[in-house]
Amino acid sequence: MSNKYIIFVPGKNPKPLAESHRDLLWQALIAGLARIDEKAYKDLVNNKKNFKLIAWNYIFYHKNKNIDNDVLAVTELIKKTGPSEQDISESSTWYYKFDQIFYRVIDFFPWTVLLLTGKIRATVKEIQRYFYNKNNIACEVRELLKQELRPMLRNKDSVLLIGHSMGSIIAYDALWELSHLEKLPGKVDFLTIGSPLGMNYVQHNLIGNKYSVKKRYPTNIEQWINISADGDITALDNVFADDFDEMLKLGLVKNISDYCNGVYNYFRDKKGLNCHRSYGYLINSIVSKTIVSWWKK
Repeated sequence: MSNKYIIFVPGKNPKPLAESHRDLLWQALIAGLARIDEKAYKDLVNNKKNFKLIAWNYIFYHKNKNIDNDVLAVTELIKKTGPSEQDISESSTWYYKFDQIFYRVIDFFPWTVLLLTGKIRATVKEIQRYFYNKNNIACEVRELLKQELRPMLRNKDSVLLIGHSMGSIIAYDALWELSHLEKLPGKVDFLTIGSPLGMNYVQHNLIGNKYSVKKRYPTNIEQWINISADGDITALDNVFADDFDEMLKLGLVKNISDYCNGVYNYFRDKKGLNCHRSYGYLINSIVSKTIVSWWKK
């Protein structure tokens, strides 16, 4: 299985040192697979070297975070066999629903961001820094991914590209550049988790948006699977089959499958439930089944 690769593009915020972060993500991913398919689990364990992390965050933030709290939280996450009643209840609680409404207002009226303070405004500024390519930062982070993908696409290797949160935006834009600017052969299977690609603001700022329909979308995606957890406000508009239906009509992708109801990310740390964290997505049974299906293909 040496020609099969899983590439993971993480979301925003500083991350632990790359190798330590990769190992912890791998632990969550493998723990999920072990519950779904023993053979696929053993095969993947023997091919850990084919799990690639695109550690773009240090370039963007110029710092790493301490991994200790993540290790403790992932250790507890792996002990659980699924979401508890408390996890399910909290993921649909009123403050998540209020935040969803709040973010929808921002999505349709971006100027309202100027009225905000604190974490939300800081988050928007980070995304704008990427979209405006300040100091060439967007090109630099995409290049990290493209360096990994180029030989795989040329060799027509089997690639599962996983984009979490802002990482899904980076991955999508990189795929657009590889297909339209570099015109490389080969395709990838694209798995987006906790992705904001359904938001109007995000779609209007994607690289291909300024082009005509025929050149607007990447041409190197075989299948697109999108998974979003209940209570994940980053995945605000979580149905991509309608947002990107032109890709289907043009025959650019075989299918776009959305899993966005009854999906639970039960990651908890000292701050409580976090429906958006990547570790919680990677251990989720729907994500695991997607990876197993791709591995056996």
